[in-house]
Amino acid sequence: MAENLAGQVALVTGANGGLGTFVADAILAAGATVVGIAHSKAAGDAHGTRYHPVRADLTDPEEARSLIARLTAQFQKIDILVHVMGGFAGGASVAQTDDATWQRMMNLNLNAAFYVFRAVVPVMREAVHGRIVAIGSRQAAQPAAGVGAYSASKAALVSLVQTVAIENKDKDIRANVILPGTMDTPANRAAMPNANFDKWVKPGHVAELVVLLAGDAGGDITGAGIPVYGADP
Repeated sequence: MAENLAGQVALVTGANGGLGTFVADAILAAGATVVGIAHSKAAGDAHGTRYHPVRADLTDPEEARSLIARLTAQFQKIDILVHVMGGFAGGASVAQTDDATWQRMMNLNLNAAFYVFRAVVPVMREAVHGRIVAIGSRQAAQPAAGVGAYSASKAALVSLVQTVAIENKDKDIRANVILPGTMDTPANRAAMPNANFDKWVKPGHVAELVVLLAGDAGGDITGAGIPVYGADP
């Protein structure tokens, strides 16, 4: 049975990205109101009246705090947070990784999540209900050479989500992280044109899993790191 999220308010970070657009559409299709947060406020009109695009830099702690306060005042609640936002950098060994790359990965993949979680969790605790779903990476669990900063930032994200789950289960707040392999997005196809796209993870499948975790069917799941590796074992 399809999940029914009618009447709920969902925040989707990274809503303009290759996965974020699928997630926003899937949650809208399930009946929720969606606030699509992105560094660029592009697009949104095509989603319909229940979609509200917002521009924000979530790597800025004060901007993240003020945004969540403003959205809470506007919508009176936040039922669901799907943290899709992130970034990738690779090609250098740990010994060759420069400070800028390390900081960029931590800012995009860990710090932004921390700032948003810190602001959203009190809202959910007051409501005694909430669902948090973050998008991690297969490389959080299975690191590879040349992506040390990326894999470390995603592994830390997993730990952060699992800690949020432990700390807030008393208030019916569930927090989980999905660990996809290579996503079949236009950007990845352009970066790896000779790859076998059939083995890659389909964004629509991940979006469907997000909706399940956000709905009643996901009520018994918390603190999980869920592998979604596609056809590549």
